[in-house]
Amino acid sequence: MNTIVCIKQVPDTEHLQEVTINPETNTLEREKIPAVINPFDVNAIEEAVRIKEKQGGKVTVMTMGPPQAEEALRTALAMGADEAILLTDRAFAGSDTWATAKTLARAIKKIGAFDLILFGKQAIDGDTAQVGPEVAEALSIPQITYVSKLEVEDKKVKGRRTVEDAYEEVEANTPCVITVTKDINEPRFASIKGLLKAKKAEIIKWGKNDLALKDEEVGLNGSATQVIKIFSPPKRGKGEMITGDSADEKASKLVEKLKADKII
Repeated sequence: MNTIVCIKQVPDTEHLQEVTINPETNTLEREKIPAVINPFDVNAIEEAVRIKEKQGGKVTVMTMGPPQAEEALRTALAMGADEAILLTDRAFAGSDTWATAKTLARAIKKIGAFDLILFGKQAIDGDTAQVGPEVAEALSIPQITYVSKLEVEDKKVKGRRTVEDAYEEVEANTPCVITVTKDINEPRFASIKGLLKAKKAEIIKWGKNDLALKDEEVGLNGSATQVIKIFSPPKRGKGEMITGDSADEKASKLVEKLKADKII
């Protein structure tokens, strides 16, 4: 069972207050803050490694990003992935979900034979949940999204798909795309042996020309959507404490305040 896991390096949520925006390109200046593997993608890596441990095969992990995204790939290798590919090229900068999916799909075709492509259900920076499904569409293969339990047997997969207060079970033939939730497993910690192996591992690097992509297919030029303006929300001022001897008195004062400010 050959599995490809597509991951993304995202800003560490503990440092979100340090995020800055490039006023000229309207993009996040990611290189200025610490980055981690998108949390949902860690579950995708774990699931791929578990499938390999049960059924054999190979796990290839891939990401598109700047050179520093190599760190995320080495973490995946330390968890048990066998091969890592970094799609990096200045031409890829500013890609929206569609341009990203097109680039990933081209790289997957270059890899060749595969049975599964795993993604986290969404990235915590963009929260679009679009790239996995768009890759499936670009490759013309089935997809099962928001999977919290996965069964793989022969050339078929069954995914328990979370939908609001219930779930549904969906079957598909391989090859197919699966996007997973955090409920699917508990990711392992990398072993010392895994960390040492990952540190020495070769990272395959492909750019625009390696994937036979044109300038108009990638980056801002290849994006179907454009960010016209992006800005940080204004800082909130200090609030006002409503006081009173009873809940009724506090409620009355609050209503009068809201009326005076013409909110109600």
